[in-house]
Amino acid sequence: MTSHDNHPPDRPLAADQPGASPRNASVPGVTSEQLLGARGELKIEHAGEIYSLRRTRNGKLILTK
Repeated sequence: MTSHDNHPPDRPLAADQPGASPRNASVPGVTSEQLLGARGELKIEHAGEIYSLRRTRNGKLILTK
């Protein structure tokens, strides 16, 4: 998973299509701000386990179990 934190928030990610992935316009995408919200963290359930995706103080993304 990659971060789009360096992408201007008022511009589409790719091919002038809001929500498109910057690497492959045929794959749907969202910004990290849309996923993480104001708190900067998202809980993800996968295969019966809970993971945490969060934005670090340096603006990077980290996924932990």
